[in-house]
Amino acid sequence: MKQKIILDCDPGHDDAIAILLAGHHPQIELLAITTVAGNQSVDKTTLNALKVCSLAGLGSIPIARGMEGPLVLKARHAADIHGESGLDGPHIPEPSIEPVKMHAVDLLIEQLLYSQGDITLVATGPLTNIATAIRQAPAILPKIKSIALMGGAIGLGNVTSAAEFNIFFDPHAAAIVFACGRPITVCPLEVTHQALATEAIIQRLSSAGRPVATLAADLFGFFRETYRSVFGFPDPPVHDPCAVAAVIDPTIISSKHVRVEIETAGEWTRGRTVCDMYHMLGKEPNAHVGYALDADRFWEMVIETLLSY
Repeated sequence: MKQKIILDCDPGHDDAIAILLAGHHPQIELLAITTVAGNQSVDKTTLNALKVCSLAGLGSIPIARGMEGPLVLKARHAADIHGESGLDGPHIPEPSIEPVKMHAVDLLIEQLLYSQGDITLVATGPLTNIATAIRQAPAILPKIKSIALMGGAIGLGNVTSAAEFNIFFDPHAAAIVFACGRPITVCPLEVTHQALATEAIIQRLSSAGRPVATLAADLFGFFRETYRSVFGFPDPPVHDPCAVAAVIDPTIISSKHVRVEIETAGEWTRGRTVCDMYHMLGKEPNAHVGYALDADRFWEMVIETLLSY
């Protein structure tokens, strides 16, 4: 049976791959895409979602524009990684579709309230939309089947030494989501740094001669250059599809059930996901935190789906 999901994202090169994986995998029913500020402004991330879905023939999926910035803090986008458009590199035609008139938060609330409790929220950007929906309509909580998210780190961050970008961008929203009481699966940097788009993977996609596969190869190529210049990675980690893959096949991620707390105010540690791997806090676990990825199975899943367009 297909897994029903809503994909909450901030495209973003790796978000684009998450959209393409969710949009065509036979085990996923993608009900909607909600966009949020993060890698770039919400205007740009929404435009990018529309472009990707237009090119891929996913025009029937509703796309709703969401929150313009963090709940409390000032926005700090990731132009150094994703460029000024948020999706720099390949030329992607202007979209042939438009976002729905409904705000992303309202769409989340409506879809969940009228569901049978069978919708998983997959979050690959800051958690502002989901946190706002929880605050505005707490009645949605029992209707959330689970939450799968890309965010956080057990160890080192990637925007500061302590924090990963998605959580750092809006730690107050993350604190609300991690305290919501619903099942949460986390794909932190320890997992996503194992999802490397190697030259062989890029070549396999580009040689297929298909528009979606070519787009993915071009996205990986741009991402490779920014990751080399900023982090010194020889190959770019493709973070966001890991959260979709964890819904398709939970065994693709090895995880530990632990307590996760969010640092919202630390001078040096704002946005840190404090993962209590040794159960030292004396609190009940609230998240399954991944620490390993079956990279071969992950890439076969991603490549097979991209080549199916």
